[in-house]
Amino acid sequence: MLKNFLAISVAAIIGANLRYLVARMAARQFGPAFPYGTLLINIAGSFIVGWFIILTTERILIDPRWRLLVVIGFCGSFTTFSSYAFESMAYFEQGQWWLMIANILSNNVLCLCAALAGMAVARVM
Repeated sequence: MLKNFLAISVAAIIGANLRYLVARMAARQFGPAFPYGTLLINIAGSFIVGWFIILTTERILIDPRWRLLVVIGFCGSFTTFSSYAFESMAYFEQGQWWLMIANILSNNVLCLCAALAGMAVARVM
């Protein structure tokens, strides 16, 4: 049990720091008007979860602790659903309807597509 907590914790540190770096990089690259960092992180995290779960349940059987490490630890701290929700509601409160709709649709549609793409990639490996 302690090994599980340690694996999750180590991966969470890595995921959280990578989230910070990607968000900062995206803001510098694309500007702060739209939360591109959150979107990129959510797409990447969705792809990773889809790919990793299929890879490790259908293609390669590994110790289940790896799923704790990658999916719960890394992706749990890397992906940003709470940021996405707050940013969407902030647009709502500011009356920026088009940005709110763009944020909601792009995160939902692109992340679902990324999860499906990750699953497909794992199945053809």
